[in-house]
Amino acid sequence: MKRREFLRTSALGTLAMSIPLSRWQVFAQETSLPHAAFVTNGDPESLVQNALQALGGIERFIQKGDKVLLKPNMGWDRSPELAANTNPELVATLTTLCFAAGASEVKVLDRTCNDPQRCYRNSGIADAATARGAEVVQVRQNRYVDMPLNGKVLKSWPIYKDYLEADKVINIPIAKHHGMAKVTMGLKNLMGVMGGRRGTLHVNFAEKMADITQHIMPTLTVIDAYRMLMANGPSGGNPDDVRLTRTLIASPCTVSADVIGLELFGHSLSDIEQIKVAVERGLALYDTQNLSVARIDLA
Repeated sequence: MKRREFLRTSALGTLAMSIPLSRWQVFAQETSLPHAAFVTNGDPESLVQNALQALGGIERFIQKGDKVLLKPNMGWDRSPELAANTNPELVATLTTLCFAAGASEVKVLDRTCNDPQRCYRNSGIADAATARGAEVVQVRQNRYVDMPLNGKVLKSWPIYKDYLEADKVINIPIAKHHGMAKVTMGLKNLMGVMGGRRGTLHVNFAEKMADITQHIMPTLTVIDAYRMLMANGPSGGNPDDVRLTRTLIASPCTVSADVIGLELFGHSLSDIEQIKVAVERGLALYDTQNLSVARIDLA
């Protein structure tokens, strides 16, 4: 069932929405393909093309007529060279690939931390995605809807309506240092579709993130590590904090992608509470201790 069809027929109450877990759990039954791809030494376009080829092609995730939402990190008024936002070439390439697979529309959005218009423009993402035919959407407060969670800590939280209504979602975080959470990758990037007072999520952060993200897992997570912000994140601003790593990780499972991504920082699972709790609460599609990873070096 496509997600928007589910939303039309669900009986969760007025504007209360949830995403059927079957939309992403279906990938757990596909045993012949690797759980993730880890590609190095390429430009953003070749990195993602090789990763998707290893995972069965873009057609595994996007079908004809799908309404697709791309969720990059473009929360900061920074240029691409400063590695605070997702690489615009990666977003552009994924836009093209989605349309090639038959997507009827591709939207791009993020709830920014700095001025939205400056973030969209100076990240380079708005121009790059628009040039490939995507609709780049400014987030509006009146488009958040309250989602019932019944979690360990949170009973509900507002989520952006466009995210909930999309047939398929591709989560495109940049891998970088984060002052509070230590690192930010796939799970934390989903904060960009959460409304409300997001600062309050930072208290008991790991459990609250698990409460919310278990209901909004994307179709595919593509971690941009072409450039990595290694210190003074998440906003950065100093070129000396940026490392050119020319790497990309992709997986149908956001939690598994994040677990693999820890090696980029030299961390173990026990170091990063929000990822550890997600694993403990069963949010991963795969056994994260026995992940099948296609490792591809393009050098």
